[in-house]
Amino acid sequence: MTDAPPETADIRIEDFLCFAVYSAGHAFNRVYRRPLERLGVTYPQFLVLVALWGEDGVSVGRLGEALSLDSNTLTPLLKRLEAMGFLTRRRSHEDERRVVVALTDKGRAAKGEAGDVMRCVFDAVGLPAPQFARLTGELRALRASLERAAAAA
Repeated sequence: MTDAPPETADIRIEDFLCFAVYSAGHAFNRVYRRPLERLGVTYPQFLVLVALWGEDGVSVGRLGEALSLDSNTLTPLLKRLEAMGFLTRRRSHEDERRVVVALTDKGRAAKGEAGDVMRCVFDAVGLPAPQFARLTGELRALRASLERAAAAA
């Protein structure tokens, strides 16, 4: 491997790191589809639930930061999950401009089925746990680097 990107004449789609990540994301979506159908949620909705299982009763802004989503993308997800009975959205008593998102009993109960989803994905990836964790860390570092570069551009 060299320290420089390939010359323009030598560019092939399989050499694009961004395409490898992009297509891996699509493959993840296909793996997640069936177990998430049993929960009755989409992958983005599942991510909202996972974030709330980690920290319930948070503002829409904080939830958006945790998920790297802006409110234009997050709000429709929250509305749908609220209509499905997984969560509630309420104006904060301290600051009327803030909307607080909290799990319902149904939303908390769904956490019990999340283990099956995670097992399915872990099995599909096919890596030993230490390598799985290392790859996840490397991808988080990649995202952070790309976010810094985007902010500087």
